[in-house]
Amino acid sequence: MPDLTNRTALITGASTGIGRAIAVELARRGASVAINYPFERERANAEETRRRVEAAVHEAVHLDAEAGGVALAASDAGTCTLVKADVSRENEVEAMFEQVAGSCGTVDILVNNAGIQIEEPASHETTAAHFDEVLAVNLRGAFLCSREAIRGFLSRRTDGPNQGVIVNVSSVHQRIPRPHYLAYAISKFGLDGLTQTLALEYADRGIRVNNIAPGATRTPIQSWLGDPEATRVVEDHIPMGRIAEPDEIARLAAFLASDDAAYVTGQTLFADGGLTLYGDFQEPWSG
Repeated sequence: MPDLTNRTALITGASTGIGRAIAVELARRGASVAINYPFERERANAEETRRRVEAAVHEAVHLDAEAGGVALAASDAGTCTLVKADVSRENEVEAMFEQVAGSCGTVDILVNNAGIQIEEPASHETTAAHFDEVLAVNLRGAFLCSREAIRGFLSRRTDGPNQGVIVNVSSVHQRIPRPHYLAYAISKFGLDGLTQTLALEYADRGIRVNNIAPGATRTPIQSWLGDPEATRVVEDHIPMGRIAEPDEIARLAAFLASDDAAYVTGQTLFADGGLTLYGDFQEPWSG
């Protein structure tokens, strides 16, 4: 299992879904995690993430002790702080990094997970306000957080390949167009550009930047999950025939954050059950 002991990870949008699963997984592997949530109404969900993090760490310490290990038990794994910040607002992002630095130490791992989507009747009916709102969180937020993280990475020198790591949570829709969700698709295409540009610019300074592009995943953002027929339709489009669980995405984030991925930067790893493989071609339909 990749070891993240003695590293501080900040996960944005960690109060539910994939962000929560990533917080739990990184802590399970030894990281001290800062759990970001956007608004006060999300505080209870962030507290639930904290509870799951602490339970996972307790279980990992117990299993480690049974195996005769002491490393995780002696680490500072777990939740180091909850931090409320709207990642689309520059002043709140700057304050968030200051709070995390004061409570947890300088961030070693940033996971840009915060994201929203707004369905529109048609792309030509997308309002400028909705367009701006989605890009502000999904793309501007990732930029602002990445900028602050990189400033922190560059302010210190560490031994080894990980001066700092950024993992962006994108989507299969950075490759697959998504009608009725124009702003969302554009934000994910842009996130791929952000990832590659930062990876190239800072590769020689030990900073790695990568993308995860999940397909359909069992999270609250998926409105169709409550409808068995709609869920079946989604799964019928996935070659593996099922949607992902959040912890499957979280394990991929843990790999990219770890030294096991020390030679990986500027890449997008798709975790989509084969969705980007043109599933309609799984069976021949033309001569």
